[in-house]
Amino acid sequence: MSTKSVDVVLIGGGIMSATLGTMIKRLQPDWSIVIFEQLSAVAQESSNPWNNAGTGHAALAELNYMPEAPDGSLETSRAVKINEQFQVSRQFWASLVADGVLPHPETFINPTPHMTFVRGADNVDYLRRRYELLRDEPLFKGIEFSDDPKVIYGWAPLLVRDRQKGEKIAATRIDSGTDVDFGALTQQLFDYLVSQGADLRLETQVTNLKKVKKDGSWDISLRERVGTTPYGMNARFVFVGAGGHALPLLQKSGIPEIKGFGGFPISGQFFRTDNPEVVAQHQAKVYGKAAVGAPPMSVPHLDTRVVDGQSSLLFGPYAGFSPKFLKQGSWLDLPASIRLHNLGPMLAVARDNFDLMKYLVGELLASKKKKLDALREFMPTARAEDWYLITAGQRVQVMKKDSKRGGVLQFGTEIVTSADGSIAGLLGASPGASTAVPIMVDLLKRCFPEQYGRWEKTLKKMIPSFGASLNSDPRAADKTLSATAKALVLTR
Repeated sequence: MSTKSVDVVLIGGGIMSATLGTMIKRLQPDWSIVIFEQLSAVAQESSNPWNNAGTGHAALAELNYMPEAPDGSLETSRAVKINEQFQVSRQFWASLVADGVLPHPETFINPTPHMTFVRGADNVDYLRRRYELLRDEPLFKGIEFSDDPKVIYGWAPLLVRDRQKGEKIAATRIDSGTDVDFGALTQQLFDYLVSQGADLRLETQVTNLKKVKKDGSWDISLRERVGTTPYGMNARFVFVGAGGHALPLLQKSGIPEIKGFGGFPISGQFFRTDNPEVVAQHQAKVYGKAAVGAPPMSVPHLDTRVVDGQSSLLFGPYAGFSPKFLKQGSWLDLPASIRLHNLGPMLAVARDNFDLMKYLVGELLASKKKKLDALREFMPTARAEDWYLITAGQRVQVMKKDSKRGGVLQFGTEIVTSADGSIAGLLGASPGASTAVPIMVDLLKRCFPEQYGRWEKTLKKMIPSFGASLNSDPRAADKTLSATAKALVLTR
């Protein structure tokens, strides 16, 4: 069936494929690249700005990156790791700005303070202890804490206005947070790739992946959605960056590394307001604490969003369940992904996550009034007429084998690669988009070991902290934060 052979095929028109394609084009300009996207435009699923909250995840406010242990202790390692990863992304974007690939950074990234807001004496105590640990970490320089309503009102008045007097509240704030339009960033990266000779084919569905035994390449079966014309292509390397649809495509590839993996789809909604009077009173991304049994992606937050130069506010997410693996997917996605090798892990996950199931059922049954009540816990003055519900993108969490429990539900992202590195795919969700650059650097190292050694010099130019820890070097951390803030026009 194959009519053409290329070096690299990227499946899916989202931020992951865009990032990997741009990296490969910068490192190996002579390699041919073809991108397949089944919709009529790129960035229409999880990367679309209204399908996610647009947080530049750096653990500045997200409490799930620094949970309290059963003994009450806290430690910063995971929060620091997430921040380190986001700084790698910022450096890569800054290098693309400097080289004219992304000439207008304000079209995809904007300075937005990140805050955490909690209620109740125990949560106030936890937040204070978290702050006391983070304030000494170089990448969290400038973080502030207050349990004074007057101070918090100055940071974000909608959190305090009309709140009951005497209620125990606290907040942290740090100016170096960002709002990121991953849809605009994805589009601009694909525009660059096409300008450099990459072939972007929209409305094209990948129907099968088959390894060629003779040379280890991949035959890719394709079908145009308009006219349903089937054809094929051959590639030396395939990346499956198709969001929730990555799992079934990797299953079709037949690689043994995908055995035992399953997907647990979670849907969601946000409240949104575009009322300029309301929007003008809140300029921050404010995270709270997740409900008992809620997945990390369901941590409530009240966010400033900047899309196409216009500011809005989002609150949510309100999680739910749908068997679809993509927002524009099929109701049969989940049942069609079940195999003998992943049935055991999936049943084990169902057995061990009753609280999550109960939470999702409660979210599905919640009325609009109940959802508005949740918003009013953050913003007491919220009026129903100012807010409307929008549907977010689908997130497919990873389920995989576990030697002790049979199967575990994993929040986050995971790269799956074949033993020979000829095919790779990304499973999972947040904080994926924010950490796309370090994830793709890791993929390059795993899949292209022969080329990686000579690529390191170029990677170091694009990512000055490459191979080093910024947080362990206060001077380097300060220099990097300042340099990327200037390049990305994040300075006030």
